[in-house]
Amino acid sequence: MMSRNTLASTVLIAAAVLVVFWQVFVRLVDAWIVDGNYSHGFLIIPVALYFVWERRQKLASAVPSPTWFGLAVLAGGLAILLAGLWGSELFLSRIALLPVIAGIVLFMLGWQHLRVLWFPIAFLFLMIPIPAIIFNQIAFPLQLLASRAGAWAISAVGIPVLREGNLLVLAHTTLEVAEACSGIRSLVSLITLGIVYGYFMDSRMWVRVLIVASAIPVAILANAARVAGTGMMAHWIGPEAADGFFHEFSGWIVFLFAFVMILIIQRVIIKLAPKPFADSGMSGLPQEGGV
Repeated sequence: MMSRNTLASTVLIAAAVLVVFWQVFVRLVDAWIVDGNYSHGFLIIPVALYFVWERRQKLASAVPSPTWFGLAVLAGGLAILLAGLWGSELFLSRIALLPVIAGIVLFMLGWQHLRVLWFPIAFLFLMIPIPAIIFNQIAFPLQLLASRAGAWAISAVGIPVLREGNLLVLAHTTLEVAEACSGIRSLVSLITLGIVYGYFMDSRMWVRVLIVASAIPVAILANAARVAGTGMMAHWIGPEAADGFFHEFSGWIVFLFAFVMILIIQRVIIKLAPKPFADSGMSGLPQEGGV
């Protein structure tokens, strides 16, 4: 059990971090609300806290060995925070949270505790929106890829279609594969979901990496199917099928389809490479404190 002094110190440190990063947290939560690409951000902190709680036995058995190097890491994180705030660079101010937490752990507890906690700390990165310049470099090629694949599928069923960049010109309407329809939203969410799912379902690192990597082609394939399906419905039903309820509902269907594909891929991996007997408990959860 955690002593009162340890609990009090933890609460005070958490409160100090909250005060220092308050402005950053407010704008980060606003980004989660406004930007659908990062609406999963609300789940990241609770899941990271669960990862910490799961490691409670390893944390209790780790020998505290505070190091002054933690102050250097903490100072570096605060410098990144100030640079981000003064330069109005959101990504820098947000990413500074990770070295600040790592520095506090090092300074207060030492390397053994940081080795136990590195995964929950690194997991927090998934709640931080990537810079727009990088985001656009990913989103635009995905738009073109989804347009190209969608046009091919629509043409394959006998519907005449002309593709001009990210525009699909049909007989009665023109569809634009916008940034929101590029697939990057499902890609970011599926990668996050793949990390969590792989963590709980298999303790072998190579399997986890493979599950996360599979989210990329699955997201691209699923989004291409959504673009193609929207084009077909617009041709068979009318232009209104490309907007409103059907358009939003198809996004959820495609995401569920993509997640089912990840489940199937994980089952195929288990079938081809069964887990060792000692690692295959009834729940399939990793060992206490596992990464």
